[in-house]
Amino acid sequence: MMSLMLILITAIYPRTATMRNRNPFGGFSRKLVVAFDVGTTFSGISYSVLDPGHPPKIQGVTRFPAQEQVAGSSKIPTLLYYDTEGTVRAIGAEALSEGIYEQAEDEGWFKVEWFKLHLRPLNDSSGSPITTQLPPLPPGKTVVQVYSDFMAYLLQCVKSYMEQTHPNGVDLWATLSPQAEVVLSHPNGWEGSQQTQMRQAAVIAGLVPDTPAGNERLHFVTEGEASLHYSLENGLPADSLKQGDGVVIVDAGGGTVDVSAYAKSPGTVGDAKVFEEIAPPQCHFHGSVFVSLHARVFISNLLSESEFLDDLDTIVKSFDKTTKLRFRNAGEPQFVKFGSTRDNEPETNIRYGQLKLPGDDVATFFEPSITCIVNAVKEQRRLAHKPFSHVVLVGGFASSDWLYEKVKERLSPEGFNVIRPENHLNKAVADGAMSFYIDHCVRTRVSKFTYGQFSNTKFDPHNAEHQKRFANTYISLSGQRNVKNNFSIILPRNTQVSETKEFAKDFHISKKSIGKLTTANVSVWAYRGEIVTPQWKDVDEDNYTKLCSIEVDLKHLASIADQFKRNGPDGPFYRLHYKLILLFGLSELKAVFSWKENGVEKRSPAKIVYDPDPK
Repeated sequence: MMSLMLILITAIYPRTATMRNRNPFGGFSRKLVVAFDVGTTFSGISYSVLDPGHPPKIQGVTRFPAQEQVAGSSKIPTLLYYDTEGTVRAIGAEALSEGIYEQAEDEGWFKVEWFKLHLRPLNDSSGSPITTQLPPLPPGKTVVQVYSDFMAYLLQCVKSYMEQTHPNGVDLWATLSPQAEVVLSHPNGWEGSQQTQMRQAAVIAGLVPDTPAGNERLHFVTEGEASLHYSLENGLPADSLKQGDGVVIVDAGGGTVDVSAYAKSPGTVGDAKVFEEIAPPQCHFHGSVFVSLHARVFISNLLSESEFLDDLDTIVKSFDKTTKLRFRNAGEPQFVKFGSTRDNEPETNIRYGQLKLPGDDVATFFEPSITCIVNAVKEQRRLAHKPFSHVVLVGGFASSDWLYEKVKERLSPEGFNVIRPENHLNKAVADGAMSFYIDHCVRTRVSKFTYGQFSNTKFDPHNAEHQKRFANTYISLSGQRNVKNNFSIILPRNTQVSETKEFAKDFHISKKSIGKLTTANVSVWAYRGEIVTPQWKDVDEDNYTKLCSIEVDLKHLASIADQFKRNGPDGPFYRLHYKLILLFGLSELKAVFSWKENGVEKRSPAKIVYDPDPK
């Protein structure tokens, strides 16, 4: 009876969060905004119905299919089952329902979990070699297809929840959902290529249509930035962010550990919440699933000669659901219950269906994640543009007392105050993503890499670096000797960038015919190495990766070709001087192409094309 009353209360009064001093919505009509947090192990949904003249409220979906009996639950498992035809047969909490496992075994269904990590950048430097042990994707399915199936399910979840919990919910959804704004969160390490694939999945799932207007309604936010927005209302101490002191947000989730540092922007008055990123954000593959993977390796070796080796999956699953969560003391043995009282094997410490593990060994499963967080916070301090002393630990993995205590134990002597919010650690990203859209607290971000373009520069015979590369020179259409593959920096690493700051660089394109100038296609590269001012592609070449291509339609130039005509030793040619203008301070990269016609600057928004593999 009590659980029924809780469900009814939740239905009548959905969970809300209101930021202090949040201004009334200034739009002219009602608007729906939905934030989807697709996590490695669990996912959540937050939303807000924006009413003109009223302060926005963030609400969360707290009831999901096959989970109705769990009042107030704000997350569901990120889990799917596909049948042999590639059709989704169970998803979310339904995939954990009684009888599903047996049916899946009997009918040969394919279980899909942790699929989010298959989207990771192929050039990540997380230092976690165990990423190669991720569960595979279903045969014939891409990560975009799996993402889209799960997003489509989440869309149905928020639709059903709103229809059932809001007055006139059916009409409300029918009226507002066709033009809803959608916010997708992703790890700090995801870049344009990953955003492009998430966008494709969102379109396939029906979150937005594949039109210019539809794409404008889709927004991205890093999990680190979303967690800052959440922490501003849940967990930051009153004395933090004062007197120029910053804060580091550590979002320890199922797959990744995202580390971001922020401080109040200069000139911020009173309680205004305007922040700047003060160090390059980090993303590491040391989330909670990797504790389980380390456990699997250890237990597999332990049972290599045991008759219970066939029970490895069951043992690891039990470790993941119980032992890992309650682990608090390395000095005490830990028990993993997986079988019946008849299951005994003293030589491998299995008695009465329980595997006994030394606490010191269990501690080693957590050690890579703990070390990662401690080193990442120290690295943030080394690179930060401002000092900070507070470290806020959020995310589902942060609920581990062992992780929290060990991180605190190692960082406290360094002068850090490590804290974690008291409740709802698993919904920080979903609520924070909504706050990102509504409150827009972060206005300045920090570049993670050095960005630029490879260009050809005039050969200088007195320059030793040019002489060294004489074999890599050529004669241009204008008759000038140039040396190839000089890296022209547009934005250096660890540079603070405001959302409106433009970074421009002058380049030119020379072609034999005007027809070859009518479509400009240039590439933007990222240098990820340690050279402070990289100059040449052949120096530390492996650390240059192509970020994207910038495409601009310039067909109209054919009608004014004489403006670009030049004479060279081999006859006339055409040269277009242009500026590549990039805005790095937004959650997505924006590009503008600029050139002059009759002495007047012309601009065109450029199309950004990402390769699936940024290499």
